[in-house]
Amino acid sequence: MADNNSSVTTPVKVAIVGCGNRGGIYSSFALVSDKMQVVAIADRSESRRKTIQDYHGIPEENCHLSWEDLLNAPKIADAVLICIHDVEHEAAAISFASKGYHILLEKPMATTLSGCWAVYKAVRDNNVMLAICHVLRYTPYNRKVKEIVDSGILGDVVGMQHMEPVGHYHFAHSYVRGNWRKEDESSFSLMTKSCHDIDIMLYFMGNNCTRVSSFGGISHFKKENKPSDAGDAKRCTDCSFEANCPYSAKKIYLEPAERGFKGWPLNAVTDVIDIENIGNALREGPYGRCVYESDNDVCDNQVVNMEFGDNRYASFSMVAFTKEICVRKTRIFGTRGELIGDGDKSIEVYDFLTQTSTFHKPDSVSDSLSGHGGGDMGLISAFVDAVAMKDPSLLSSDALSSLDAYLVVFAAEEARRNGTVVDLNKFRNQNGMDAAP
Repeated sequence: MADNNSSVTTPVKVAIVGCGNRGGIYSSFALVSDKMQVVAIADRSESRRKTIQDYHGIPEENCHLSWEDLLNAPKIADAVLICIHDVEHEAAAISFASKGYHILLEKPMATTLSGCWAVYKAVRDNNVMLAICHVLRYTPYNRKVKEIVDSGILGDVVGMQHMEPVGHYHFAHSYVRGNWRKEDESSFSLMTKSCHDIDIMLYFMGNNCTRVSSFGGISHFKKENKPSDAGDAKRCTDCSFEANCPYSAKKIYLEPAERGFKGWPLNAVTDVIDIENIGNALREGPYGRCVYESDNDVCDNQVVNMEFGDNRYASFSMVAFTKEICVRKTRIFGTRGELIGDGDKSIEVYDFLTQTSTFHKPDSVSDSLSGHGGGDMGLISAFVDAVAMKDPSLLSSDALSSLDAYLVVFAAEEARRNGTVVDLNKFRNQNGMDAAP
């Protein structure tokens, strides 16, 4: 059903760069709202391109094989949604900014700190809006947490603990077998997975982190931890131990396909989801590899400690080995009360004076674009409104706040690698980042 409650009267015309999972999700906003129209697409995959083309009735001349082809075509869109692989984010964002496109950019901003800085400068110098897809800032749940923190009911916020439970099979899928398993092909896992979390912590605590330290490594997904009963098997399809392995590719992909399931993560394994294609992919592709015989080199277990001004401190834990998938857990400590968040539906605020708890419920999320707890809908709706109204203040994940988050992420990785405590101001200066804006 179209959204007719906005003051936007003329739809914002957007181009989609990358018609995979994320591009498909954001483009579907045009199917439920009359505020946005998809007018052009780019993707190397014919099947993915055809799916989005058919959904939105896009003429063939506006369907391109690459973002470079779209960039060089006549400009018919107000904005571009960049949802391609991480290593291409920097070049694509800078190029589209130079052509005057407003940009919605999937995280990460770039895979290097210099790249993040270059993207920031490009959108600043070309006077275009940039929203990074830090969807946690746009969920009703996190907006309610922020509202509580800003209300002063907790008193002065002095600390925070935050955890991201990645999920055992999610980590095996994306960071052991998948596109984000190797740093030189994407980036380190604190960047590719948990930049969301560092960003939301800064959102709650304030963007004045002063020092950071970190510890982490590969706790489990390495050859020396391979069960002896698995022998020399390199793939789950050839392994006698497979039925007893919690990371079995058959359990993660083939068995759900046999039950008729067609969503994530199966749609990342093959474009055509059926038993035959899934089976072939497990026998021949990366998603069938033994998790102990892969070429992964990114942390599966990491902690980050942050110091803020006025003796305030925060800690973060990213861990692969969890039941829940990405349902964050948050505790915020104030001088008058404590906030305990389950990451999903309930927020408890305990008042020290009355020694009682109040439970807060965030706004409910509609079925359309309900992914990431409603963050997908919140983000794309805010971006479209910002472009239509020429009002960047509608974006909470703008270029400057995102740049602050990535500075902390890269500083944390520097601290982890070198066993040091990194001073953020010195780190910023060492990397040639003058005071923004």
